[in-house]
Amino acid sequence: MAHDTPPLAASHTLSSQAVAEALDVRPDHGLSPPEVQARLEQHGHNSLPEAAPRGWMRRLIDQFRDFMILVLLGAAVLSGLVGELADTVAILVILVLNAVIGVVQEWRADHAMQALRQLAVPHARVRRNGVVQVVEAGELVPGDVVLLEAGDGVPADLRLIEAEQLRVDESALTGESLNVQKHTMPLDPSDDLPLGDRLNLAFKGTLVTHGRGVGLVVATGEHTELGRIAALMQAAGDRSTPLQRRLAAFGKRLSLAVLAICGVIFVTGVLRGEPVLLMALTAISLAVAAIPEALPAVVTVLLALGARAMARHNALVRKLPAVETLGSVTTICSDKTGTLTLNRMQVQRALTWGELPTRALWTAAVLCNDAQATSVDGQWQGDPTETALLDQARAEGLDVQALRRQFARAGELPFDAERKRMTTVHHLPQAAVWRGYTKGAPEAVLPLCDDLLTAQGRQPLDVGQVLDAAQALAAQGMRVLAVAQREWAAAPAVDALESGLTLIGLIGLIDPPRAEARDSVAQCLTAGIAPVMITGDHPATALAIARDLGIVDGGARTLTGAELAALDDAALAAVVQDVRVYARTDPAQKIRIVRALQQHGQFVAMTGDGVNDAPALRAADIGVAMGKGGTDVAREAASLVLLDDNFATIVAAVREGRRIYDNIRKFVRYTMTSNSGEIWTLFLAPFLGLPVPLLPIHILWINLVTDGLPGLALAAEPAERGVMQRPPRAPNESVFAQGLWQHALWVGLLIGGLCLGVQAWAVAQGNPHAQTLVFVVLTFTQMAHVLAIRSERDSLFTLGLRSNLPLLGAVTLTFVLQLAVVYVPALQAVFHTQALSMGELGLSLLCAAAVFGAVELEKAWRRRAPVRSPVQCA
Repeated sequence: MAHDTPPLAASHTLSSQAVAEALDVRPDHGLSPPEVQARLEQHGHNSLPEAAPRGWMRRLIDQFRDFMILVLLGAAVLSGLVGELADTVAILVILVLNAVIGVVQEWRADHAMQALRQLAVPHARVRRNGVVQVVEAGELVPGDVVLLEAGDGVPADLRLIEAEQLRVDESALTGESLNVQKHTMPLDPSDDLPLGDRLNLAFKGTLVTHGRGVGLVVATGEHTELGRIAALMQAAGDRSTPLQRRLAAFGKRLSLAVLAICGVIFVTGVLRGEPVLLMALTAISLAVAAIPEALPAVVTVLLALGARAMARHNALVRKLPAVETLGSVTTICSDKTGTLTLNRMQVQRALTWGELPTRALWTAAVLCNDAQATSVDGQWQGDPTETALLDQARAEGLDVQALRRQFARAGELPFDAERKRMTTVHHLPQAAVWRGYTKGAPEAVLPLCDDLLTAQGRQPLDVGQVLDAAQALAAQGMRVLAVAQREWAAAPAVDALESGLTLIGLIGLIDPPRAEARDSVAQCLTAGIAPVMITGDHPATALAIARDLGIVDGGARTLTGAELAALDDAALAAVVQDVRVYARTDPAQKIRIVRALQQHGQFVAMTGDGVNDAPALRAADIGVAMGKGGTDVAREAASLVLLDDNFATIVAAVREGRRIYDNIRKFVRYTMTSNSGEIWTLFLAPFLGLPVPLLPIHILWINLVTDGLPGLALAAEPAERGVMQRPPRAPNESVFAQGLWQHALWVGLLIGGLCLGVQAWAVAQGNPHAQTLVFVVLTFTQMAHVLAIRSERDSLFTLGLRSNLPLLGAVTLTFVLQLAVVYVPALQAVFHTQALSMGELGLSLLCAAAVFGAVELEKAWRRRAPVRSPVQCA
């Protein structure tokens, strides 16, 4: 059980050593597993308080709060008072069944979303038992030693014990927009400092924007500053998606029309001499059946289940609207490294001059390197380029750990995207000198170099020759690093670290393309989606990989970051649609590319993993963050997280998004057509001189058995054939576009015409089964319709009945239930039905076949019509 007070209060007033002693931990070693378990049991999980989940009974009661349901309950009571107890019981049973189905749907949606939240568990790097390891942030305990670097979210309240140029964005907690520079010194205990001035603390929920640090966990979960705020806030419900809002607005307009039609039916029936109670129940029942008040809720279920399906394909949906918008993507802007490639860099070439042994080069590569050993098996954790350098250094015979112990790091200028280099400073006690090592892009390092290191000492540097060598390596698809050094007799000033350098050599590394990326790029092109590569690598390297993957052909244009910076927004917009490869760019330029594409009406998915990628991810229509190698900042800004950092997963998510949206349209098509058939049947009967074709119990039963399982089973419909061979959907396209509302209107009219036709025939023959016939025909035709609309173009005979077993099972069950209420004597009394003859049953099936055949003919016409053109750019 968690304590009522934080484990360590006022830690900002204590020295880092005093905090470590109070927490009983050695910062260089961390906690042992038994200590972690004991503290976890004592303090609880590092999670924020959440609103208590709604119980089953509360969920059930909420299903009866709809206005129309309450009216129907009142009608059931009224029916009982006038002696129609069987009707009262039947109506109540059906309403309870409807409520149970609603509860189950809601539970499935909550369950799916909870499963997605579990997949999104944040992680933290900690030092435990002397080893750096990655653990779930929820498993952190007071005393844990947490390692921070740029891009990380702070996982708990920390007392900082190391801070190398550490800056933190605390705006989420304090509202202060400026990043805060952190330090490790204790603060005056006499000052009542606000959170923003506690500069030796890092708070849960804030974001590291620069530098590195190490901190001791002093508070977790509800005891953190963020936890205190969360405890004061009431849980807010999830925002509805744009699609839900459009459907809800449509539902309101439809409700008014349906209520007007129900009013006409009621008045017409009463004027014809029908019982007032019967007509009231009929009108109310029709309103309940025809108004799609549950449509937005069902769409939530479909979106949540679709998001869950995407998670099985390693695409974690963080924002539910991304599921419906993925089908509109026209351009995918992707990083190269790790997304289009394997993210397993390998050293291919090492160049030095003047017979200089490469040992000097690999010594520099080891010391100017942030990758760390994570376990005793010799594996490295860190940037793939840096881990590849350590692997090669070890292969060259260097003892990486011994070398780092011998020449400890005394200072640094961390790598950043603007400088494209990093520098570290080391004290060499035997030589009584200080030596700095710099590595980075050749064009960023060579201008800082005065000479060249050779076996004979420093020699004049021919910058052109070295650049030609770097260009030759890059043309082979390699990433090229330049490595340099400088020595001082005393500890150098910061502004002297990156000037007067001596070049040691060049290192060429390669990151092979992913095998599946080529197929994914080809799928994009056939789907009308333009793949665009944006990388910080050399233009020749980027172009070589892009050609290999099929992103560009021989004459493609490449735009560098420098060239991009020289273009104003209008000039960039003029060329952006012709560029498929951007090289030597910095993350800040991504947002310009996104906006330029959007000016042309493009719907852009943008990948990113760094802190500086966050603005572009937010600006993009679909922000895609890396789940393995990305930062918490990027993941927070994104709509979609790739759990495997693979470009192919983006394409799979787009395909899944198209499938989900198609299935939502199928559900809407099915529901609106069914409601249309019921409305036409009841609305037109009085004007044709026919008696009331259905009783209230019939309408409610049809609404239960046809809108429930069969409709939801459409969510399991596989992707349509050619789903990735058609152009993207226009972003502003209505869900009722491409003939959906016309289909609902004419097929509903056909169903209503068939129902009224069999009723008129039965009445003319003096057949007492007229009402039962309408009841059965209406149900059977809707089942035929749901089978026919499984595809908007392909025939059911092409799809096969077994390709959606849940739907086949739902339709079969509905047929069986419908036959039961017609032929089982006990149910005949409840539903006021009579057993149909084989001829009448055959007539009902013939009507269903007519609806099925009509829809199949419509699809055949669609197959002959040309496929719509791709989304045109403005």
